[in-house]
Amino acid sequence: MNLPGVAMHSFAAPDFDFGCSILFLKGTPMTDLKSGFIAGLAATVVLSAMMLMKGAVGAFPELDPIHMIAGMLGAPALVGWIGHFAIGTLAWGGGFALLNVSIPGDKQTVKGILFGIAAWFGMMVVMMPMAGAGLFGIGLGIGAMAAVMTLILHIVFGAVLGSVFASLHAEVSA
Repeated sequence: MNLPGVAMHSFAAPDFDFGCSILFLKGTPMTDLKSGFIAGLAATVVLSAMMLMKGAVGAFPELDPIHMIAGMLGAPALVGWIGHFAIGTLAWGGGFALLNVSIPGDKQTVKGILFGIAAWFGMMVVMMPMAGAGLFGIGLGIGAMAAVMTLILHIVFGAVLGSVFASLHAEVSA
């Protein structure tokens, strides 16, 4: 049975295009969404390892996204870590899979890097001010280093996200 406006393909998500210029969920196989979540988790693990290394050497302790998230929620650091992994895995991993067809580039790694830069920009203009650190983290007292360091982290995140997504997508397509 075919329902109007619903693409009934094997493992396919509903067609939510509604005439929008951005293809959102249109024909996105659920396997792509799963690949996005897995890629988001892998990229978050790599990003987290880099954050822990930064902390271990004592570099810029003012820049601590885990405690920023926890502080915004009035919760302990564990909740900050859970939020961090939820954002990286579900929001960014899933978002990458859903928006993949709209991201410019031929290679998934390039798409991932562009997506990572967009996520970084969102962090700089939404999350940093919400955490009381000001636009681009300027209120942390470390100048441009907050923006530069988090940009590098998000470029690495995006590269891992795109590479893992491409690897998983190739396995599904084969």
